[in-house]
Amino acid sequence: MKRRYFVWMALLGFTLVVSCNSEVRSDQRSNMVAENKILQQKDGTFSLKIDKAECYHDMVNPASNTAEWNIVISKSGRYDVWLSSATRDTTNLRYKNSVLLSIRDNRLEALPVVNRVIQNSRDVSRPYFQADSFMGSMYIQDTGVYSVQVISDRIRPMNFKPTESSPDDQTKILSVSLTPTKH
Repeated sequence: MKRRYFVWMALLGFTLVVSCNSEVRSDQRSNMVAENKILQQKDGTFSLKIDKAECYHDMVNPASNTAEWNIVISKSGRYDVWLSSATRDTTNLRYKNSVLLSIRDNRLEALPVVNRVIQNSRDVSRPYFQADSFMGSMYIQDTGVYSVQVISDRIRPMNFKPTESSPDDQTKILSVSLTPTKH
């Protein structure tokens, strides 16, 4: 009888140790997600700044310049996508090519136009202005970790120094925002 009791207690103890260890591991995983990913704000918005992205720059063919972020979506649904640009000319952003945004199988492609100008933006300094462009909306069905990728010739390296008269000096991408669509 004592032997059977000992076996059951050992089995119960082993189960307890394994389950507690499992809880610790899941906490460690959630902390890793928070460290390496961009979390959704309380209102459901994501603000993805180019200077915080992993970037690829091709100076020969800048149309393939890419910025990428990993985000954690905790609220699925429809999101409006806005592109913020630093520009010298608020009437014409002078994008040569469309900007492509992809999140898994969702893709948006748009040639940015000025939808709103932000006066006295902290993100730009004279002679630039911040111009926001509505790219469209997309539905994200599931929660989880997603890779967001933006491809545009207006994604510039941090050390990019155009000449004053260069047409490439007119506009560059500052950020991308995903905001939950209001019903």
